[in-house]
Amino acid sequence: MSITDNKKAFHDYFVEERYEAGLALQGWEVKAIRAGRMNIKESYVIIRNGEIFLIGMHITPLPTASKHVSPDPTRTRKLLLHAIEINKLIGKVERAGYTLIPLDLHYKNGRIKLEIGLAKGKKQHDKRQDSLEKDSKREAMRAMKERQR
Repeated sequence: MSITDNKKAFHDYFVEERYEAGLALQGWEVKAIRAGRMNIKESYVIIRNGEIFLIGMHITPLPTASKHVSPDPTRTRKLLLHAIEINKLIGKVERAGYTLIPLDLHYKNGRIKLEIGLAKGKKQHDKRQDSLEKDSKREAMRAMKERQR
């Protein structure tokens, strides 16, 4: 079940591979995510010292959260992946010019997971071409519906 997705990612990047990663979260963050108080639109994924981190994900703390914790809404969060997957991602990002972007935050077996994508950036003409293709598909579907009536 999806919590939130990053629609901007598909507009700005060609997503070639997807990976599902766990998140190292604190208790107040889990409560806030379950309440729907997060945003991954402006976040990105980096590789530092052989580990993968999510930067810029904003989680608004709940007012009913514990008072002895001082929440940081945009702290850097560690992503949990298998070592083989991390090594593969490091190789592609450093050698092939790919970037890692967060695509979807969702539940899996009661746990919060993040789907990250191995992507290449789109040029402006690619973005225009995609929007033209979407418009033509939309027009074709509209014509099919009109014909069925």
